Amino acid sequence: MLGDTAVAVHPEDERYKHLVGTEIELPLTGRRIPVVADEHVDPEFGTGAVKVTPAHDPNDFEIGRRHDLPSLTVLDEHGVITVHGPFLGLDRFEARSAIVGALRAEGRIVAEKRPYTHSVGHCSRCKTTLEPRQSMQWWVKTGPLAKAAADAVRDGKVKIHPQEMEKRYFDWVDNLHDWCISRQLWWGHRIPVWYGPDGEMVCVGPDEQPPTGEGWHQETDVLDTWFSSGLWPFSTLGWPEKTESLEKFYPNSVLVTGYDILFFWVVRMMMFGLYAMDGTPPFHTIALHGMVRDQFGKKMSKSFGNAVNPLDWMDKYGSDAVRFTLARGANPGVDVPIGEDWVQGSRNFANKIWNATRFAMMNGATVEGDLPPVEQLSATDRWILSRLNATVAEVDALYDDYQFAKLSDALFHFAWDEVFDWYVELSKTTFMGGGEPAKVSARVLGEVLDVTLKLLHPVVPFVTETLWTALTGKESVVVADWPKDSGFRDAEAEREIENLQQVITEVRRFRADQGLQPGQRVPAKLDLSGTSLAAHEGAIRQLLRLQPAEDGFQATATLPVAGATVALDLSGTIDVEAERKRLAKALAAAEKDKAQCTAKLGNEAFLAKAAEAAVEKIRTRLTKAEGDIERITAQLAALPGDNASKA
Repeated sequence: MLGDTAVAVHPEDERYKHLVGTEIELPLTGRRIPVVADEHVDPEFGTGAVKVTPAHDPNDFEIGRRHDLPSLTVLDEHGVITVHGPFLGLDRFEARSAIVGALRAEGRIVAEKRPYTHSVGHCSRCKTTLEPRQSMQWWVKTGPLAKAAADAVRDGKVKIHPQEMEKRYFDWVDNLHDWCISRQLWWGHRIPVWYGPDGEMVCVGPDEQPPTGEGWHQETDVLDTWFSSGLWPFSTLGWPEKTESLEKFYPNSVLVTGYDILFFWVVRMMMFGLYAMDGTPPFHTIALHGMVRDQFGKKMSKSFGNAVNPLDWMDKYGSDAVRFTLARGANPGVDVPIGEDWVQGSRNFANKIWNATRFAMMNGATVEGDLPPVEQLSATDRWILSRLNATVAEVDALYDDYQFAKLSDALFHFAWDEVFDWYVELSKTTFMGGGEPAKVSARVLGEVLDVTLKLLHPVVPFVTETLWTALTGKESVVVADWPKDSGFRDAEAEREIENLQQVITEVRRFRADQGLQPGQRVPAKLDLSGTSLAAHEGAIRQLLRLQPAEDGFQATATLPVAGATVALDLSGTIDVEAERKRLAKALAAAEKDKAQCTAKLGNEAFLAKAAEAAVEKIRTRLTKAEGDIERITAQLAALPGDNASKA
């Protein structure tokens, strides 16, 4: 109140229109202050007449500028009243009570203790109430700098990824106010300005000597942190000298950072780089990732109690697990959720890489020599090499698009599902047979592991470094050549192994449905005629624990899958009638789902209103239901007619 220099009302407020332009006396001070009309005032709030204190409120400061009001500073840096009178020298909190008491003594208090919600700034560390206070500060005129930063992106010199983040970038640079760079802190780059005894002001450059003599002193404020860090791309390389480092490393290529500092840091680097380096931006691409959040999508915070010390997880699960979890969640411009169970899953993946690679090496996997010619490769070998090259191409494309989450997911499924769960397992049969096929498989497996470990290294660095150097005997995977797509593809081999996988997966599922133990051997006859699976009979029997049929074999279940037929003798192992009832129940559920989906897709009104994604989801459900019906019907047909009893 002691610093009020006007009372403001809304220009359309009929209650006060006649008072605009008049003066009133400010209580306790005797000063005369004007009544001004300003659209910032909310006529519905309180009395609709607000006091204006330009030196101690940002909104009031703007009102003061619009109406040419004086700004009276009534608090010093320590929160002590500086206005002459009965309150001079009082602390702000002491003055508050004293002023209320003085107003009450003059009969000016109309009402007290009305509910009033307001926002008061507090220090994030000591929780002290912050008082706005007008003071002299150093500023940067940002207009020309911001325009150059905006033009660099609009002209295509700099690309922002993902592209939808450009709007946020332009919202800032196109509306950037002049930038206050003074900070009243202990730490930072002290502003290089000296003041003289007669009001002199000298800015001192890096090779200049500051003025000396009585009365000269340096500015005590330091530069805003973002001002200093905005200089980083070139000031760390010897600028303003034309150093070798500056020539070599400026401009850089890609800046990878969180979207939360797009304005605070990235824009400042753009402005300063373009200004100081003759219009050359500091990088050609800005790749923005999201913030790390907890598994429920909530921002990690000590006050929420959900913050995690990554060092604890690294000690518990390993650095590879934490790194891979973060990479697998790093979609461009999207926040990264992370939970301990996800880190544990990544630890399991690292263990899988370790165990599978060590097993392969113990069975002779090698990188020595050239790969055997195609005619010497089995369909399994050709399949994994085809998939390997396709994965190299996919990962390269995803890196080029900064899709770290997608490339991590692609590598996870290729390594775990295709290399470790299928190729390594299928190779076991070949190794058991020995001879030349085993040598060929060992070389192919070595090649696959060599490339796979290289692809995984950026996201799983420590395990892959140890395994790759052990596999190859070379210095470090860090300096190895990045894998290249050789262009080798074998669609026929891929179809053949897909059929093999389908047979093994279907029979495994059937065995699990019957409650058979994974290691339990079952007599079986395989009819692989008319398919390309005859060469895989040994692998099929090995992986499915199927022993050859002997005299007296009687099929109690027949599974047609991928053009082949697998007949099993499950006598003494399952209750056929119970299995028939279970399958009948599953078939009824699938037929019901099919009917519901068919009805929806036949409803023109629904199709006209529903989103395409919703319609596509129903089509997917229909396809699945039809597949389930076909599969379950085949399983029912495979059951024997009599009621075999469970042993």
